[in-house]
Amino acid sequence: MAQRLDYTTASPAAFKAMLQLEAQLHGCGLEESLLELVKSRASQINGCAWCLDMHSKDARARGETEQRLYLLPAWRDAPCYTPRERAALAWTEAVTQVSTQEVSDELYTLAREHFDEKGLVDLTLAVIAINGWNRMNVAFRTPVGNYVSPHGK
Repeated sequence: MAQRLDYTTASPAAFKAMLQLEAQLHGCGLEESLLELVKSRASQINGCAWCLDMHSKDARARGETEQRLYLLPAWRDAPCYTPRERAALAWTEAVTQVSTQEVSDELYTLAREHFDEKGLVDLTLAVIAINGWNRMNVAFRTPVGNYVSPHGK
């Protein structure tokens, strides 16, 4: 599919706003490994190939294992995720799919067992941010495959 437009140059101010949101998230105190799992899972749900390419490369560069990346779509059945990661992934799925399912009281209670108030707000903002990036990249058909992680390995 051909790219429809390059949103980064079409509206530099909008792109800058998204980057500022990312900067906030990377300074909020949530683990980078958790943020990469959240971003990858939401991107899987939203079918965003560009973001999946980026976040799988970033996760691997930061030390994430192939097994955990491969098992992410089936995280509920995979024993390799911590209880905190499981709570974050469940929260990510619910917030990402809020138009078709409720964010239940049970899920909120589970999330609060692993995240304080600030942490849960920051986690929710991370889900909001990746959903925004997914929508920009899917809508404008950002070309996939050329991303190089700045995190090296």
